[in-house]
Amino acid sequence: MLRPILLSLLVASALTACNEQPQQKQTPIKVTGPEQQALHKLDAINLAIALKRAIYGAGYTCKTITDAGFVATYQNLDMWTAHCTYERFPARDWAIFAGADGSAQVRDCKDVAASGLPACKITQRPKGNFNEL
Repeated sequence: MLRPILLSLLVASALTACNEQPQQKQTPIKVTGPEQQALHKLDAINLAIALKRAIYGAGYTCKTITDAGFVATYQNLDMWTAHCTYERFPARDWAIFAGADGSAQVRDCKDVAASGLPACKITQRPKGNFNEL
């Protein structure tokens, strides 16, 4: 009696093992939008304008952008950083995450570094400089 049960369990486990497929390495899909691609083509002045609009749109301020650029791609978001100076306040670095749908999320770079996101270190600067107006 025990032998047929044991045999059927062995057959069932062998059939289950035959149906399992080896895990395939999946390549993540990179989704980009036209707004993300356009940011990479902007010169320094126009990039400063775009990043400043994102900062103001998020409810923050930025008097003057003196440096900015692309940082990295993080989970289908392009991460940019902007160095803002103010007349009466200390300078502040902002992280701007641009989404494929044209959305932007803005965070203080101090908070970004503490949360495990990429550091606000520019890896690609735009052509031109930020002082030409």
